[in-house]
Amino acid sequence: MAVIITRLIFWAVIICLFESILSINPHKRRLSAYNPAIKNLLPKGYSYQTKYYNQQIDHFGFVNEDTYEQRYLVSDQFWNKNGGPIFFYTGNEGDIAWFCNNTGFVWDTAPEFEAMIVFAEHRFYGESMPYGPESYKDPTKLNFLTSEQALADFATLIEYIKSTTPGASNSQVVAFGGSYGGMLSAWFRIKYPNVVIGALAASAPIWQFHNLTPCLAYDQTVTKTFSYYSDNCVDNINRVYSTIDNMVKSGGSAALSFLSSTFSLCQPLKANQIDTLEGWLENIWGNLAMVNYPYPASFLEPLPAWPVQEACKPLSTILEDKLLVTGVAKAVKFYFNSTGTAECLNITQQATGSLGDAGWGYQSCSEMVMPMCSDNTTVFRQTVWDYTDVSENCYKQFKVRPRRDWVITNYWGKSLSAASNIIFSNGQFDPWSTGGVLESLSDSIIAIHIKQGAHHLDLRAANKMDIEAVKAARIQEKKIIRQWLQN
Repeated sequence: MAVIITRLIFWAVIICLFESILSINPHKRRLSAYNPAIKNLLPKGYSYQTKYYNQQIDHFGFVNEDTYEQRYLVSDQFWNKNGGPIFFYTGNEGDIAWFCNNTGFVWDTAPEFEAMIVFAEHRFYGESMPYGPESYKDPTKLNFLTSEQALADFATLIEYIKSTTPGASNSQVVAFGGSYGGMLSAWFRIKYPNVVIGALAASAPIWQFHNLTPCLAYDQTVTKTFSYYSDNCVDNINRVYSTIDNMVKSGGSAALSFLSSTFSLCQPLKANQIDTLEGWLENIWGNLAMVNYPYPASFLEPLPAWPVQEACKPLSTILEDKLLVTGVAKAVKFYFNSTGTAECLNITQQATGSLGDAGWGYQSCSEMVMPMCSDNTTVFRQTVWDYTDVSENCYKQFKVRPRRDWVITNYWGKSLSAASNIIFSNGQFDPWSTGGVLESLSDSIIAIHIKQGAHHLDLRAANKMDIEAVKAARIQEKKIIRQWLQN
């Protein structure tokens, strides 16, 4: 369990929060990532208004009548005010402005559909805190942080917009979302088909749950992405953990000094931090696979095109001992310091820092229980997934126990024959594709596979360096959406 714990979540707000989340979270990965320190502004000429809606905190009970201000962003600059459609983004586990600024496909597509654009913030994230600074203080308040409550927020917000915006009463609504937001958009269509006519769920691992997807799948896909460029790279990374362990065991303080220097660590490495160091390395491989975009991007860190290929260059030949560690350190420095501005690295530094971490830690201890494990054939250390340990650690942290199978019961699992009008898009290089819908299930539950695609690549803005597969995916997506609206 100690090995798993170091690989649970990418991001941390501050070190104490980072350590508390890692100590209990059964995940090794968060579903999406973003770096608010990196400026990702809308393209020139696009704009939105920030608004707030007085939202019910408990949609499913009748005792708690508390409300909160839910933030949402609206753009009507392309909208046909005589009943044009509404493109509605189901917010993820973070600040909605970031998702708005990084979901260029919606902005690129709205003009030709004459659509209103709405980005709705998920409760308990960004500015949408039901109990303000007290929102995370006790389980009775966090009890209202669920996907069900969030979907009810979205449904009532749409009803409000349509009833108060002249010309919108008959507007059809299409849901969009990526990663956890993609899961929500798919579930939105399943739960509220009276509210949304269809959903584009990009990189949505709705099947990354118990008995639906093998726990090894995520790690195997990360490894396949690296082996696409170099089998030697995979072999080197696979062996670096035992190399570090043996080096410290036999070399003592001299080995710790070598590791500190080689990885350019801000603080000297201690013997009891080896597990943390190795978990830090593991997170980087998953991050790189997620953002293996065909052009330079700053989704997690500022990186050039095809970053997995670049990270594997110092590991393209079989290395041993100190040369192996040095090669891996070069890959790490490429990830965290491709701009050359970082003076040193910190092993508690993950992909980003975001207040969303606390909320996702809780959600993964309640309904978002995604089993993950590893064997000795991947770029990760061998680990097992123990539900009992997860449950005990969750209870220690949040005073709640996860409901392992509730998502399957609540959102139908793989029994989607009664669902309709959902597009599931997934990329070849995206580790989260393993829990996604990869084959079409009917004429209206359509799976789109994007060869060489990374994490929700199709939702990103069009780029002159886009691969042909994502261009084709976007054309198909727009065609399907148009059919929904016409029918």
